[in-house]
Amino acid sequence: MRYISTRGAAPILTFEQAMMTGLARDGGLYLPETIPHLTHAQIADLAGANYEETAFAVMRPYMGDTFTDAEFRGLIAAAYKGFGHAARAPMVQLGANHFLLELFHGPTLAFKDFAMQLIGQMMQASLTKSGQRITIVGATSGDTGSAAMEAFRGLANVDLFILYPHGRVSDVQRRQMTTPAEANVHALAIDGDFDVAQARVKDMFNDFAFRDGVNLAGVNSINWARVLAQVVYYFYAAVALGAPHRPVSFTVPTGNFGDIFAGYIARQMGLPIEKLVIATNQNDILDRAIKSGGYHGTGVRASISPSMDIQVSSNFERALFYAYGSDGAAIAALMEELKTAGGFTISQGALGRLRDAFASGACSEEQTLTTIQNSFAQTGEVLCPHSAVGVHVAMDHQGRVPMITLATAHPAKFPDAVQRAIGTRPALPPRMADLFDRPERMTRVPNDLAALQSLIRERIAR
Repeated sequence: MRYISTRGAAPILTFEQAMMTGLARDGGLYLPETIPHLTHAQIADLAGANYEETAFAVMRPYMGDTFTDAEFRGLIAAAYKGFGHAARAPMVQLGANHFLLELFHGPTLAFKDFAMQLIGQMMQASLTKSGQRITIVGATSGDTGSAAMEAFRGLANVDLFILYPHGRVSDVQRRQMTTPAEANVHALAIDGDFDVAQARVKDMFNDFAFRDGVNLAGVNSINWARVLAQVVYYFYAAVALGAPHRPVSFTVPTGNFGDIFAGYIARQMGLPIEKLVIATNQNDILDRAIKSGGYHGTGVRASISPSMDIQVSSNFERALFYAYGSDGAAIAALMEELKTAGGFTISQGALGRLRDAFASGACSEEQTLTTIQNSFAQTGEVLCPHSAVGVHVAMDHQGRVPMITLATAHPAKFPDAVQRAIGTRPALPPRMADLFDRPERMTRVPNDLAALQSLIRERIAR
């Protein structure tokens, strides 16, 4: 299995190289040269399989010789043993033909744990074999950072730096990043929004002297291994509802497009998905792009669903790559236009292909709160604000095919919003009950590339 860049001018890599590299050297994102296809019979054989068995079947075709079967099974088992539910990703029914896929039973109570716990195991296994040490730098709108901290804290071969927008994450999200005591993990509160943090991370990857000097790696969803690990729960949920013998649909609350792009890959692998619905909050650039063809930022507005407060959705580049017929030069031109002009217009043919692949909708702040209220009153299910965005949009796209909405975080990660909606403050699980008693450790940093690079060099030299 070979991996190519969306911009067509970077070296072709193996799975292991793509995982350890993150962003391609031409600024693009890696994708498999071909997408493996599972037959109807192979998907049917997943009926009754547990989550770990499903993960092995779905991900193994992408691995090449990076790990033996036994090694990979062991890494999967280690990744998910700490989850708080035996099913890993259980489903509950919200209404007629509408199901909620609970992806918040991992160590940090968010869907990012599914990928981050596994990529942490895979990276450490690769580094142990090679004897190398890497520096991971990531940007987060909240959940990626805490999941990365949990996955990489204390690992012998990794230094981890997470940039998060100062004052723009929930208190729980912040404390999950600032309370780990291990010396190899560092929380950096940057002045600006998520797009600023993400831009500085990409700048570091595009500074090859710095990149090579610190052996830079990435664990944002720019890393293909992150996306691949998320493909698994689409198969797991769909098979539980009768796939491949009947189709299903998914609605995905998304800001950086990685989670719903994993659904696109699942469909390309042969999973019968009728609709893939993009659900956005008031930062609705993805909804506007699908409906109008224009991808133009209007500035990030802080919301009660802060993990979706994004206007530059990195993984949308991967969807554009396929929509433009795998034309790397065309994607490079679009990304340059985004950088210099703040946006671009999608060609008519590419827009048609995107509309064939995705539907979309947006949810206002008031609609988010109302959805949390209605869900609690009608089903007893307490939704986090991101999951509520998904449920609201899903209701506009329901049909005879079962609709599965992804619940991306535990409501206790966003207690203020939930309390506004239902008057009750959701409690953290017992294992996290002392989160607000733990000492915090973070560094406030300016939106300055040189200063960030200097700080990282200084920390890893200790």
